Amino acid sequence: MDIMYRSTRGKAGEVTASQAILQGLAEDGGLYVPDKLPVLPVKLDELAGLDYRQTAYIIMKEFLSDFTEEELKDCIDKAYDDKFDCKEIAPLKKAGDAYFLELFHGATIAFKDMALSILPHLMTTSAKKNNVDGKIMILTATSGDTGKAALAGFADVEGTGIIVFYPKHGVSVIQEKQMVTQKGDNTYVVGIEGNFDDAQTGVKKMFGNSELAARMKDKGYRFSSANSINIGRLVPQVVYYIYTYGKLIADGVIKAGDKVNYVVPTGNFGNILAAYYAKAMGIPVNKLICASNENKVLYDFFATGTYDRNREFILTSSPSMDILISSNLERLIYAIAGEDGNATSKFMKELSDSGKYSITDSMKEELGVFYGGYCDEKKTADTIKKIYGSSGYVIDTHTAVAAGVYEEYKNNTGDNTVTVIASTASPYKFTRSVMNAIDDKYDSMTDFELVDRLSELSKVPVPAAIEEIRTAPVLHDRVCDKSRMQDVVEDILRL
Repeated sequence: MDIMYRSTRGKAGEVTASQAILQGLAEDGGLYVPDKLPVLPVKLDELAGLDYRQTAYIIMKEFLSDFTEEELKDCIDKAYDDKFDCKEIAPLKKAGDAYFLELFHGATIAFKDMALSILPHLMTTSAKKNNVDGKIMILTATSGDTGKAALAGFADVEGTGIIVFYPKHGVSVIQEKQMVTQKGDNTYVVGIEGNFDDAQTGVKKMFGNSELAARMKDKGYRFSSANSINIGRLVPQVVYYIYTYGKLIADGVIKAGDKVNYVVPTGNFGNILAAYYAKAMGIPVNKLICASNENKVLYDFFATGTYDRNREFILTSSPSMDILISSNLERLIYAIAGEDGNATSKFMKELSDSGKYSITDSMKEELGVFYGGYCDEKKTADTIKKIYGSSGYVIDTHTAVAAGVYEEYKNNTGDNTVTVIASTASPYKFTRSVMNAIDDKYDSMTDFELVDRLSELSKVPVPAAIEEIRTAPVLHDRVCDKSRMQDVVEDILRL
């Protein structure tokens, strides 16, 4: 039976998967969710015999049921090709007492590549399926990684354009250089004077502006999103948790049916939500460990049942997690509220009006699979140094937040369940923070001197994504105040 998609806020009608991908955000401001979560279509032990592309097909066909086999396999083949620098696409590396799921082997060396390599193909296929005329303009906010991965995915894709907003003073030097050097006649990058939440709020306002949508339509444009609010971003992320379970069986680490823990460094909640969906499909999960940095709004939510963004916004060494409004949490709220769109809408209105909401006791009881922890800046740096010192394995700051939280979890619980840590970015993306954590003597080096030294230490070649930006010219230099984002979009599109 085909899976349809409905809004978390209950006011929009049901749509097909391809329509949900095209729209991005539902008309009532909610996020699209499947009307039912599919059951794993193969036995657990059969996962061990599947490669990444095969796993992607069997999982994604369940969610994207209006795509034909030919359409979906074509999207998968175009996405998971030689853009990835290893055959496995998402390899597992053992370091200490955990397995690190390396999600950074794509074109922009961050986990966003896992979904944003396929989203442009899903979107252009969806447009053809629905006879969409005009140009699809991808409008997205980034805390550092989504932006570059989306830019790389959509650059020069026919029938599309992309505008990325990022916090001008809230990303790493490498992250910014990756974005502002992006080629492509259809790409636009804009720094804002504000933080990621400001950028995300501005983008959501434009999505909800019917007058702007009408003027765009007159000019032959329509908005869609590459943020994880788009179900076309979320579904491909479910794949790698299921693939990893099969890999653990194939490697003899676990037997089919054994439970595992997943530890996920979390900001916008999409990546750990994908693991939650994998569990709902039938992957045996013991705990989903939600790791926060010092912007610990999610840690506090799991501890108290109250989500409260009314706090100081802290710039950390893990900038992709510097988020106080975790958009994808809305999908979890909808699930634990008994798929009640009215209840979810009420919570989101409270968040918009007062900056906080509190879930019911019965909803709290639905959160038992989650464990929330957080890692401060010192613990993050100490974790990088400790893991490098004990195993020679170098991790980035976001992965270190997860590893630090896992160490605390294990000390607190004594749980020895096989544990997979989602390694969400290459250490090359945050070389200064990583190298300073290993030894502060490196602080006097330039960013690209640090890159070369990191290669010597880690014995990992410098990724192509870094080599290509060493001398690349800046092609995007727009900066605007957070209040002028729509003005910039109107200027770009000449509305």
